[in-house]
Amino acid sequence: MEADAFPEELADVLVGVQRLIRRRLRGGVPGPRLRGAEVELLRLVEARPGIGVSAAARRLHLAGNSVSTLVNQLVRDGYLVREADPADRRAARLSLTAAAGQRLADWRRRRTELVGRHVSRLAETDREALRAALPALRRLAATLHEETEET
Repeated sequence: MEADAFPEELADVLVGVQRLIRRRLRGGVPGPRLRGAEVELLRLVEARPGIGVSAAARRLHLAGNSVSTLVNQLVRDGYLVREADPADRRAARLSLTAAAGQRLADWRRRRTELVGRHVSRLAETDREALRAALPALRRLAATLHEETEET
């Protein structure tokens, strides 16, 4: 493989794996189908309970009005609670509902089972290669995140 082709091939493989995982997990989920950005927002609120809409927009690298639209939809669907910030009544603080917590837990469990089932079908050398690649992939994600934070 040419050195110039490696970044594109890596990106294509990562995107392809993520797309296939998303497609496989769509089926059998009760309730309304959640788009990728909605799941990202729910996961962010789970990790940072009480986060505000503006801070969520910055963390997700989305426009504030886009996140407001997502918040409105998720509140309407019963997955988010929006409460006024006691320090600034104009600002909102977000938290998950029990339904959202259950949905995320179910999604994680199903994703782990799906990926685990397919990884177990690989040869041991391939499983070890994937395991060994995890630290480098985490560092790649960190540098991508840092670059995004700088802009």
